[in-house]
Amino acid sequence: MAQVPQTFDAPAVRTWCGLALRALGRAREEIDAINVYPVADGDTGTNLYLTVESAAAAVEAVFAAHELKSGDGGDGSPGPTLADAARAMAHGALIGARGNSGTILAQLLRGMAQVFAADGECAHTDGHGLRLALRHAADSARQAVAHPVEGTVLSVASAAAEAATGTEGDCGAVARAAYEGACAALAATPGQLEVLERAGVVDAGGRGLVTVLAALVETLTGRPPGEPPFPSGAASAPGAPGAGPAAGALPTVPHARTGDTGDDAPGVCARSASGPAFEVTYLLDAEDEAVARLRERLDALGDSLVVVGGDGLWNVHVHVDDAGAAVEAGIEAGRPHRIRITHFGADDAHTTGAVAPRERAQRAVVAVVPGEGLAGLYTEAGAIAVLARPGEPPASGELVEAVRRAHAREVVLLPNDDELRHTAAAAAEQVREEGVRVALIPTHSAVQGIAALAVHEPGRRFDEDVVAMTSAAGETRYAEIIVAERQSWTTAGICQAGDVLGLVDGDVAVIGQDVTATAEAVLDRMLAAGGELVTLVLDDEVPDSVADRLQARVREAYLAVDTVVYRGGRQGALLLIGVE
Repeated sequence: MAQVPQTFDAPAVRTWCGLALRALGRAREEIDAINVYPVADGDTGTNLYLTVESAAAAVEAVFAAHELKSGDGGDGSPGPTLADAARAMAHGALIGARGNSGTILAQLLRGMAQVFAADGECAHTDGHGLRLALRHAADSARQAVAHPVEGTVLSVASAAAEAATGTEGDCGAVARAAYEGACAALAATPGQLEVLERAGVVDAGGRGLVTVLAALVETLTGRPPGEPPFPSGAASAPGAPGAGPAAGALPTVPHARTGDTGDDAPGVCARSASGPAFEVTYLLDAEDEAVARLRERLDALGDSLVVVGGDGLWNVHVHVDDAGAAVEAGIEAGRPHRIRITHFGADDAHTTGAVAPRERAQRAVVAVVPGEGLAGLYTEAGAIAVLARPGEPPASGELVEAVRRAHAREVVLLPNDDELRHTAAAAAEQVREEGVRVALIPTHSAVQGIAALAVHEPGRRFDEDVVAMTSAAGETRYAEIIVAERQSWTTAGICQAGDVLGLVDGDVAVIGQDVTATAEAVLDRMLAAGGELVTLVLDDEVPDSVADRLQARVREAYLAVDTVVYRGGRQGALLLIGVE
């Protein structure tokens, strides 16, 4: 039997994140299916998966950075401290948190990290330290929620901490006690929330936390806790509503029932049809005092308010009718970014008992795009667009979520960026295991994606469509105009910070001082080999005069070559150029 840690250290944090991510991947669909509170939008499992994926990626980055600093890691130098790994885990979860439950999970991990960091540079903690961490995690998560509700993930977290507090022994014993306490609390949730009892399910967020704690047990003992099926399909344990399962049992429950929509049973959602219409989330750079005022402002605007974080960076989640007011409140408090506004829709659980399963489409296109304008363009063309803001590339989980949202039997995936090819490949592999046929077209730029979309025909055979789209993308040369951030060597010579760079097919071809002149030089290089159509995609910061001059250049020097111009939004590059 492999050795397992008797204490909790940085490698254990790394292992825990990996095991939790895999476990949530397996349980995602089940958790999504029982998501009825606070809104029955069927995404709690997916949101928890994306949150932990971000946490795991941050921890891996800490280990990779340390290995790079110390060579191959075999020089005997110590690895990251427990505090380093725990802080990375918490920060990753914070910036990647999705939805109500994901935001609360991020605060739970932050609470644990605060206790581990208090020990300074200690390499590990023992059972006592883990007990303190679980207690502080549950307390801090409860404080982050404006109006805590029993029968939710908060109840499960508190029960886990309480069970751990009363346990002696090493970290493995503490983790198992916390897990068993969480299982008992999860089984009791239908007795605490009427909406859960009516639907015949346990709380989805609590179910996700139990999964994460099961991964902690496996990390610290070397084996997962037993998961025998829960008796007879009831959502609560036999006997009294508060009774829990046998030690080590993980409650399994049926999908939400769909028939309770009469006047005496108003469906599975805890809210009425007049409940808030939007979910608003954003990261916020702000001081503590400003966040305290923000909480009051948002609490008056809506419900399901959760604000987590600290040290100048916060994750804000709220359900409101006036999404603009929620964002404006964030602007008054500091600098909001990664803003996400989701409309619950007319057919969601605000107005119906449960969402009926919809029939799968035959084919869909999912594309990563670098700006809001391009996202709109791709959407108009029938694709599902995944926005990649500058410096914020999507994780594989976001691509998986987009493919699932497409709800199609066949999906064409356009990464539109060299650096996203491996991420897209990982996403494609995951959804293939779910029975979706996926083709990954290796597009290097959004302009190649535009060319591929132009020849996309859902009515023809999948293989033929993929070949046509791949051919169109491959026949499109691509370029971008950017501004150099620092002095560096390039294939065109040495550039200085502030120089305008013209990249053709990924390599620097032109170094200039003026955007228009550099773009003209790039166009001349590209059209020297011929072409029939030039596509220009301008960043919001680039004036229309640049496009006007480039169009005039094409008309004057290259007869029979057409030009189309789009606004890409805040896309990172000043200008994207495609030549077909």
